[in-house]
Amino acid sequence: MPKLDAINHRILRELSRDARQSNLDLAARVGLSPSACLRRVQDLERSGVIKGYRAVLDPTLIGVGFVAYVTVALNSHTKAAQEAFERAVARADEVRECHNITGTVEYLLRVEAADLAAYKHWHTEVLGVLPQVRSITTFVVMGSPKDDRA
Repeated sequence: MPKLDAINHRILRELSRDARQSNLDLAARVGLSPSACLRRVQDLERSGVIKGYRAVLDPTLIGVGFVAYVTVALNSHTKAAQEAFERAVARADEVRECHNITGTVEYLLRVEAADLAAYKHWHTEVLGVLPQVRSITTFVVMGSPKDDRA
């Protein structure tokens, strides 16, 4: 695992802002020669610190007009119930993130749908019929003044 010194942190910060920038531009921004910068990026990739690169999509241009965070409580706290729920959620294209959390519920989901009607259909016909689900609470996103996800 590479040492995460100040330069590596700057590399990671710059790549999280713009992973498509050239190595030459990245090197200039972090104060390294291009060859030294490339070696560090490759070390960060090989070690798994950098797990991959993604495109940031405009939700409205790809037909996503509704975003919600959904908490889900299960009716059973067994490993089998959790695994069954997680398999079902993994198959749902609407679920963009699934987090197993602590507290009064077991899961926090980030869900994207075309509109409220599409979300209601998914909520009722997909999530609501899972036998492991005890309760569902939806928090509709009205705006995102800060979103650093890549």
